Parts: sequence; C-alpha cells; structure tokens
Amino acid sequence: MKFTLSWLKEHLDTDEPLEKLADKLTMIGLEVENIEDKAKALAPFTIARVISAEQHPNADRLRVCMVDTGNGAAPVQVVCGAPNARAGLISVFSPPGTYIPGKDITLGVGTIRGVESRGMLCSAAELKLSEDHDGIMELTADAPIGAPYAQWAALGDPVLEINLTPNRQDCTGVHGIARDLAAADMGKFKDPAIRAIKGVFPCPVKVKVDDEKLCPGFALRLVRGVKNGASPEWLQKRLTSIGLRPINALVDITNFMTYDRARPLHVFDAAKVKGDLVVRRGRDGETVLALDGRTYTLDGSMCVISDDHGVESLAGIMGGEASGCSEATTDVLIESALWNEINIAQTGRKLGIHSDARYRFERGVDPAFMVPGLEMATKLVMEMCGGTPSENLVVGNAFGDDRVIDFPLHEVKRLAGIDVAFPQAKLILTHLGFMVAGTGPAVKVAIPSWRSDVHGKADIVEEIVRIIGVDEVPMTPFERGDAPRKPVLKPLQLRTRRAKRALAARGMVEAVTWSFISKPHAELFDGGKAELTLANPIAADLSDMRPSLLPGLIAAAQANSDRGFSDVALFEVGQVFKGDKPEDQFTAAAGVRHGFASSSGLGRNWSGSSTASVFDAKADAFAVLAAAGAPIAALQVVPGGASWLHPGRSGTIQIGPQNVLGHFGELHPRTLEQLGADGPMIAFEVILDRVPEAKQRPTRAKPAIELSAFQPVSRDFAFIVDRTVKAGDLVRAAQNVDKKLITGVTVFDVYEGKGIDEAKKSIAIAVTLQPREKTMTDQEIEAVAAKIVAEINKKTGGVLR
Repeated sequence: MKFTLSWLKEHLDTDEPLEKLADKLTMIGLEVENIEDKAKALAPFTIARVISAEQHPNADRLRVCMVDTGNGAAPVQVVCGAPNARAGLISVFSPPGTYIPGKDITLGVGTIRGVESRGMLCSAAELKLSEDHDGIMELTADAPIGAPYAQWAALGDPVLEINLTPNRQDCTGVHGIARDLAAADMGKFKDPAIRAIKGVFPCPVKVKVDDEKLCPGFALRLVRGVKNGASPEWLQKRLTSIGLRPINALVDITNFMTYDRARPLHVFDAAKVKGDLVVRRGRDGETVLALDGRTYTLDGSMCVISDDHGVESLAGIMGGEASGCSEATTDVLIESALWNEINIAQTGRKLGIHSDARYRFERGVDPAFMVPGLEMATKLVMEMCGGTPSENLVVGNAFGDDRVIDFPLHEVKRLAGIDVAFPQAKLILTHLGFMVAGTGPAVKVAIPSWRSDVHGKADIVEEIVRIIGVDEVPMTPFERGDAPRKPVLKPLQLRTRRAKRALAARGMVEAVTWSFISKPHAELFDGGKAELTLANPIAADLSDMRPSLLPGLIAAAQANSDRGFSDVALFEVGQVFKGDKPEDQFTAAAGVRHGFASSSGLGRNWSGSSTASVFDAKADAFAVLAAAGAPIAALQVVPGGASWLHPGRSGTIQIGPQNVLGHFGELHPRTLEQLGADGPMIAFEVILDRVPEAKQRPTRAKPAIELSAFQPVSRDFAFIVDRTVKAGDLVRAAQNVDKKLITGVTVFDVYEGKGIDEAKKSIAIAVTLQPREKTMTDQEIEAVAAKIVAEINKKTGGVLR
C-alpha cells in the first residue's frame, strides 16, 4: 500500500515529522517497508544555465560547456555528451561529490579525453524521474538559476509504502491509515460526512442478483451528460505519485476511491450496456475480454456481471473491455457492490489476475460504505465531468450485521499484563471507531463496520495494546521451578543442526530443494521402484516423494554450472521417503561437489588433485557422522555403494552389515546422464536416524577438552600388503597399539605399480603420538613404532616398506 505524505495529511491534521509518523505506523502494526523522499535524495542538484557549449577538441560527440551554477562563483567547466547541450539551455547541475541515483555512482572531478570536467548536467533518467535518457533536462526559462531543483519541481512529497497484514482491510485506504494514526495521538482525524446526491430521475437500469451469497449488496447509479477527458492535475499527481497511470477522469476517479477510501468501484459506459444487469455465476466455457486486453475463460464457480450481450465484468476483480469508458462516453453507470471474499480470491487465483480491486475485496471491504462510496464517487464525477445523476438503486443489504461484544475491563491486564484505566481504553477504542457503552467492570463494545477482523475479547485487547505500544508490555520471565529444565530439542533435531554446521564449516553451501521429484528420478534412486506417487501433483515432473536428497542437489549444482559457476559444493539436510509407512521416513544429510570445489586443500592431499574427489565425499560423510555423535571408531567402510554410484569409486559406511549409515563416492555416469548433469561429480548421503544413541552411563564429569602441555609427535609408515587388504585394517591395527598415546592415524598414500609386486600394494599412514606426562625420548618413540610395525604385521601381514 503506497501513499504520499500530502495525501495522508488530507485525512490527518498533523505537524509531526515524517520519521516519527513512519515509526508510529510500524509500532501500531502498519509496518513501513520503504520511504521514498525525492526531495531529500535530490537535494544537491541545482538549476543551472549553460553559458557556452564548444566542440570537444578530442571527441566528436562531446561538448565542453561553461555552466553558470548561480552561486556567484566563476562558471564551471563540464564535459557533456548530450546531443541537446547548447548555449542558453537551463538544466539540472550536479557538483562533484553528488550521488547520481540513476547511475549508482558518486560523481568526482574527472578528465574526459584530456579535458577536465567539474560536474555533470543531468538527464531525467539519471535522476530516476523517468526513462528519458536521450538528452539532458530542459527546464523552462523562468526556472531560477542556483535554486534547488527538487524544491522548484515540487518533488518534496515523500512516498510511504506499508506492508499490511491480511486482516487490516480498512487500511488499504489512506483514510483508514489516518484514523489509526489519530488514535495513536499523531494528529486529528478528518472525517467529514458524505452528503447524499439527490437523484433527478429513477435509474433506468435494473439489477438482479441470482445468489445473495456471492453478492450481499449492490448499488448502482446512472449519470447522464458527462464529458469525459483528462482528470485534474491534483488527481493525476495523486495517482502518478504511487505509480498509477492516469487514463481519463472516470477511470481515475475509481482508482482514487480505491486507494483513498478502500472502496473499489466500477464504471460502465451506459450506451454499451444492453438491458438490465444480472449478477450471476459464469457458465463453463464462457469468455470475457477484460480491460487488461486479455481474454479469460470462465467456469461455474466464478461471479460475473452480465447484460443481454453477455458478461460485462468479472465481479470485484476487473471490468470488461466491451463496456469500458472512453472519451466518447456521455452516460455512465457507477457500480458500488459487496462481494464474497472467498469467491473473489478463488476466481482471481484461477484466472491469475492481481488487481487492486481483488486485493481489497478478497480481504473484505466496509459494507456500510457501499452507498456513501457511491455518493462520493458521484460527487467527484459531477465536479470533473458534469452530468445529471439518477436516484440510487440498491439491491440487498447495504449495512452489514451489527456486532456487539461483552468486554470485561480486566481482560487487558490478564492478556497483556498492562494496567489501563477505563477512560484511556475508552478513548482509544472511540478514536478507532468502536462504540463503548457502560462504565465497568464489564462494558459492551460495538464493532465498527470496517473492522470485520475483530471477533472477540482478545481482539479488543490487541487494539488497545497496539495503540498504547507493545513496548509497554512488561517483561515477565517464565518460572523455572525447582526441577531442572528438560531439553527442548530432540536428539534428531540436535543432529540436524550439528550436521548443517559441520558441512558449512567444510566450505559447503546449504540448498533447499523440492521434496517432490519426477518418477524416473525417484526410480533411479530407489532401486527401480517409486514407493510414494502423489495423487494430485502440482506438476508432471514433481510426481513422487523423493527417496533421496541427491536428485535436487545434482539439479542445483548443474544449474549453477550452466550459469558459469561450475565449482560448487552444496549440501542439504531434510526428509527422504523410502516407503509408504511412517517408519520409512528418514532425516538424511547429503552433499555434492563439482569441479574444483575440493575440501582437501587444508590438509595433506595424497590424491594429488585439487578437484573434488571421492575422498572429499568420504570426509564430508564422516564429518556429518562425527557431528551427529556416531561412534567413529566403530564405523566400517566397505567398497562399493548404491546403484547410483560408480561401482569402483564408491564406498558404504556401516556399523556392521545390519546398520548401513550411508554411501559416498563418484556418481555413476549413467546416473548423471539420466539427470542431465555433467560429470564428474562426487556425492554422499547418510541417514541421521540410523546413528545409534550414545549410551547413558553414570560417570564422573570430564572436561570438554583435554589439552596436553607436551608437543605431539608424528611418524609416517609405509607397508607392503596384499591388494585385498583394506586400508582401514591398518588404521585399526595401529590404533589398538596404545589407544591413550596414539591420538590419530590417517592414510595419506596408496601406491600400486613399478617396484611393487603385482599382487601387492603400498599403504602409507601417519601416526600421531600425544604424550600426557612427559616429553617422549627417541628410544620411547622407536619402541612405540616397533609395536605398530609388529601389530600391523600380525593383523594384516604388512611388511614395512
């Protein structure tokens, strides 16, 4: 909802500064999203006159201008490329240091083709006043040289934009916003009575309403002998200031009423209406050419206004082209009606129409203002276009239902914790349009017709509190009690948080993808079967619940690659669906790396490549499992993985064959081809639900981290083993030598080839020793090394290389 400060002051007598009004609007629930103050933004720009404009010595399209800025100083030299730069021209000048909004630059003293330029002559586009950038602005001869341009051009009317919650339909008009500000002591509300316009003759057009549920009320009036043309300057400025294009007086009046009073209206060219008007449901296949130039196909759920020709208007949404007003219009029908909010919303959604009328009618408009709104519109039509009005024709209920709520005064204290005296509460409610009867301890509150969102006692408390100020609500801590507080988050929720942090710390970026994927992709990641097919999918390629997070991540990585960002590392933690039962729904963590998005640059990269490799995927998976509390020492890595992974470049992480935690590796070329992705791409996916819970044992509290005062020692070993021996077997054998002293064992090289028997391979490990009591001597280190060699030989047959 946009409006200008001067427009607001038409309804609110106030001297409060703009900033204070904006703050108060936000505090009472009408959040100010933006303030556009052109006068403030364009303050440095002044009116100047070009004294001379000579050809640039080094450029055909540039001129060297001497500019009189009107400040009494010597003329300023400006290099200008505008084709209309000439002597005697009065334009807009910006000195060095000025921010140019249309170019998003701050102007400085520059040298252009060898000639110094100390400022700029501006176009309208550079000031963001229009799209005109063909030349610099040309002002009238009476423009005062040296005066601020914004002040001379009357640009000192700030535009405010507020974000309305769906319940505040009364504030979709400036009149309602002013009422709220007046209640908040920001000024005096101007609410003059609207006088009825006496009709000279009966309205010749009748109205029939087939379904009162669709149209509770309908008011119509004919005005004869109007002269339609351009609307007055004040009205055009009102509309253009909020981004609306003036069309003609009749249409501009309806747009003004929409924004000023939250009362959408429609005008028909009476000469184009045949017979009487009928409010009915549309017929399947019926069409209408709307004022936006598009033809819409209707069905039986939509409400329309028709005549003997057919459909003339989409009720409460948009008028039809066939009966639209033009400069040739002489007789006009003004319609002011009430429409069913749900039906308006459903029709607008089906047809994809987003109009100002729909925005207000689907939230509900003031039923009691239906006839006064028609009277006000009639007055504006007669003032701008002349004409003779008919009597009003009203069908249905023009007032709405009366609503009275029994309100105990202590409810404010009970629900909000604020002590509010009855006179203050009554004053606030009265200023907001409520009527209060009684003195307490309980009163009756009559709800105004424009507040259809107020239904009970809590709503009335909310109205009082938001005007007093929510900052007045006292801070009251929750009582903790004697018993210790129980954990708020479940173990799986904690795992989810920790998994996200672990992957983000490894340089990966979180993505959120659809929970639905296509059937072929679901079958690809679910062993050729798709367990969960949606009965009513939102799209053909989103027909099945995902059995894996990877299809969405692979698509996101490929989308980045297609746009030139090929080095990506993405992860997601979310739900996957392995079957149609509740126990088949799991929380998984998955990630993909593509291109040079490797994480191995921080440590020893024994793979010898900076591109993402299978070892990055393994490290990602282990980082997630460690963060989730998995017993790292008990994890086993088995060669080979799921069918969507490369069989020779993948692995499975498990705690025994009965508890598979996840897979990692390089994606199979067939998988990439079916997903339309470029390879190679590495990925991992682990199921957080399968991580066993840590055993709760009554032990003495241990410090969160144990730091040794002594320097750790690292030793490298290379063993010749049979090709069938797994690297993990060597790691576990080395760790078992002294679990207290040996704090880390990592594999940093695997070699097969020249110098090694064909049935053998070389595996190199790095062992970290962390002494706790004293610095280790060379003899002690050698003794531990000997034990490591002996243990690995015993467990795997490995021989020191």
